Amino acid sequence: MAAIPADLPKIWLSSPHLGEQEQIFVNQAFADNWIAPLGPHVNGFEKDLQEYNDVAHAAALSSGTAAMHLALDMLEVGPGDKVICQSFTFCGSSHPVTYLGAQPVFVDSETDSWNMCPQALEKALAELGEAHKPKAIIPVHLYGNPAKMEEILSVAERHQVPVIEDAAESLGSTYHGKKTGSLGTMAIYSFNGNKIITTSGGGALVSPYQRYIEQARFLATQARDEAPHYQHSQIGYNYRLSNVLAGIGRGQMTVLDERIAQRQANYRHYRHLFENEFGKKGYQVHFQEELPHCVSNRWLTTLLMKPEKNKGKTREGLRLALAAQNIEARPLWKPMHLQPVYADAPYYTAEGRQPHSHRQNSVADALFEEGLCLPSGSNLTAVNWQRIEEALQHFFT
Repeated sequence: MAAIPADLPKIWLSSPHLGEQEQIFVNQAFADNWIAPLGPHVNGFEKDLQEYNDVAHAAALSSGTAAMHLALDMLEVGPGDKVICQSFTFCGSSHPVTYLGAQPVFVDSETDSWNMCPQALEKALAELGEAHKPKAIIPVHLYGNPAKMEEILSVAERHQVPVIEDAAESLGSTYHGKKTGSLGTMAIYSFNGNKIITTSGGGALVSPYQRYIEQARFLATQARDEAPHYQHSQIGYNYRLSNVLAGIGRGQMTVLDERIAQRQANYRHYRHLFENEFGKKGYQVHFQEELPHCVSNRWLTTLLMKPEKNKGKTREGLRLALAAQNIEARPLWKPMHLQPVYADAPYYTAEGRQPHSHRQNSVADALFEEGLCLPSGSNLTAVNWQRIEEALQHFFT
């Protein structure tokens, strides 16, 4: 690849977008000397999340992965247990399963939303049977796009397995008018630096069940017993969010709807470009579509590029062309069943369990091979867009 011109600043895939209100909350934390974990901003941030997402209870934590770990811990997941995970996603869903000594059982995606396939889920549950019934099912709302929750919840209820929503990427998205994260037994959010809003690093666990959130708070503060001295009757974790970072989160919540609108505008801009500019030149890409009665926050705009429909051009060729102009794009998630660390984990498609020797014939595999995430920050400027469009125009000549 040719050297990137020195005068081209990086256009990131999804960079933090801060305003003025965040600084006010952070300054208040300093003025009040609430610099330690916990404090009024943590309480306020939890209340903001509860009200915005219409969930009864919330615990602000150090990361989305920590939230998932606690959710699984509270469902008493342990050595030898099974947990069904969506394969096509980030490892934050499955790694906490392994922390607890349990085994992830991966299932394929469906082509409509790119999320957990209800048919593959049913196949996995049927084969596992009552003797190996999983302790939880973890669907993901990938790139902000809601999964087929009605079907997934129906399968889960029939088999009596709790559902933990991984809503790390979908804060503000809706499924039949309900916010993602409000549909399952528990749900997790992420406020990592690249998410639609950020606390620098952070996450949250939410649930309609008070007992889960109270237990999560207890475990997240090292499971310290009520005593004047430090006493511990069980193992806990250092997972609570700091008051300073929660102040950033409170400021970010005030602009969340604006950030969602900006991300959705990015999606519409890309779609117009590809349908009206490049489509007329004979190129054809496929964007991630919303299910009926669903609204995606469009955290990232993502597309699929089949070489045979794009004059031999590939998503990797497009990624490299953007990179040559110091513009970050990224392949879609590499499925967990293809990751070396999970080489021995079971994997189910709508046809049933896939042998380890034939694991590259699924929806998730095709999505990874053909998919690309485009720059999607809510802070893209007119100058950024000019550079992106010029790079795209040059590639799709």
